[in-house]
Amino acid sequence: MYGVEPTFWMNLILLLASVFILLIAFNTIMRKWLKIKEKNKFFSYNHINEKHKKIDWTIRIITIVILLLGYVMAWIEFSQSWLIIFIFIVVSETIRAVMERKYAENPNAYKLTISQIVFILILFFTLFKTDFFGLI
Repeated sequence: MYGVEPTFWMNLILLLASVFILLIAFNTIMRKWLKIKEKNKFFSYNHINEKHKKIDWTIRIITIVILLLGYVMAWIEFSQSWLIIFIFIVVSETIRAVMERKYAENPNAYKLTISQIVFILILFFTLFKTDFFGLI
């Protein structure tokens, strides 16, 4: 049989909505608990300073080069590119936490970033280990 199951799209939407709600709830709770007032704009990236901007763009360019070379040289398959992107996100957010620790005005900002990294890692490893809670 070709294609996807009839319930695939509904399950995917349910899964994405659940993950989105969990991330927003976690972020809101942690912001209140750590007393962090300023919010980052949705779908934007706020650099702490110019040094952070340069490091972040270096990491982004290296990731793109690895992905492109991996495809051209057949080091990685398309199905494995998620791992490189996942590593990029963890490294990028870790650098952000380090920069927040050193340079941010709010002393708790780096704690929020670290807690977000840990929460996302736990959430996604749980999703992968449980086959997305049997939804997909």
